[in-house]
Amino acid sequence: MHTNEYLFPVRQTRRDFLKLAGATTATVAAGLSLPGCATAPETPAKPGVRIGGGYHTYEVVEGWGQLPEGMKYGFGCGIVVDGLDRVYVTSRSTNPAVAVFDRKGILLETWGNEIAGLFGLSPAQVKDTAHGIYWSKEPTGEFFYWTENVSTNREGAKFGKRVYKTDLKGRILYEIGNVAKEGSTAQKFDWTNPTDVAVAPNGDIYVVDGYGSQRVSRFDKNFKHLKTIGGRGKEHGQFNTCHGIWIKVIKGREPEVYIADRHNDRIEIFSLELQYKRTLSGEVRNPCCFYQHKGNIYIPDLASRVTILDANDQLAAHLGDGKGATDNKTNPALFAAPHAMCVDSRGDLHVVEWVDFGRPRKFKHMPQTV
Repeated sequence: MHTNEYLFPVRQTRRDFLKLAGATTATVAAGLSLPGCATAPETPAKPGVRIGGGYHTYEVVEGWGQLPEGMKYGFGCGIVVDGLDRVYVTSRSTNPAVAVFDRKGILLETWGNEIAGLFGLSPAQVKDTAHGIYWSKEPTGEFFYWTENVSTNREGAKFGKRVYKTDLKGRILYEIGNVAKEGSTAQKFDWTNPTDVAVAPNGDIYVVDGYGSQRVSRFDKNFKHLKTIGGRGKEHGQFNTCHGIWIKVIKGREPEVYIADRHNDRIEIFSLELQYKRTLSGEVRNPCCFYQHKGNIYIPDLASRVTILDANDQLAAHLGDGKGATDNKTNPALFAAPHAMCVDSRGDLHVVEWVDFGRPRKFKHMPQTV
């Protein structure tokens, strides 16, 4: 099976990208460069930039995630990795709306007009409302769940405010929220500005309305509404930008719902039935969302760092703290505004930031013995 049979071409075909990759390889071998493409020297001039320490040591992969000339990222929205370690980067850009890379950083596909058409929007409308993407491995296959913000247009009816489940080609299988018409695959639901989705082991779906009502809603696997909690505030069960959500699964324990309560500077933890359990604070500043890998929870913190908690919610590492640094948008060892992240099968980190050039980066896991 070809590794990108799930994908569909937009600007270029797979053959075009393979030709480009071949040309780049040949050119690098000859010591030349292509317009708009960076080439790595045969021998690094200096050691790679590393962040963290001990087991949680990571090395910046220079040049990963570059786009061809004529394309650019916008504000970094989401980043996920699928079952074949392909990385999907979404940003507020029309060209591309989504960029897909293999684990080495080779560009496989860019999605633009076609993905906009599948979503029932124009490329400009996709850029206006783009926010979250969540990858889910389910019994019937792999899927994406997208969260769509409300539009910023000041005239006419507001669009956006949807959550939709798609296959890995971007074809909508079910949409819920501000839908044009209800039907077997579309349901109206009163969100004001949804930001993230998580799926539990039993298939239940959880959505946070993080830029709007501050509500958290639970649905079954068929999007039947089960429960909604929340509202704006500081008490437990209330939120101030409930931006991200995750179902933490540890073998031998009951799964738990983690909610990134960003501007209350905390993580609120609930049962699957959305009953409050406990709060984590102190180790996070402005938590955006979550990713779990081998029991650890990885948290992109909008306040300029990445935090890792172990299986018992204890601090394992703070990475790349750039708070207050004047060069945190350019220094490879620092973060400016991490908005989303994921971890691939080898433990490598991928982070995208809420800066106007997206700044998707890969950090290779380089554990060090103490």
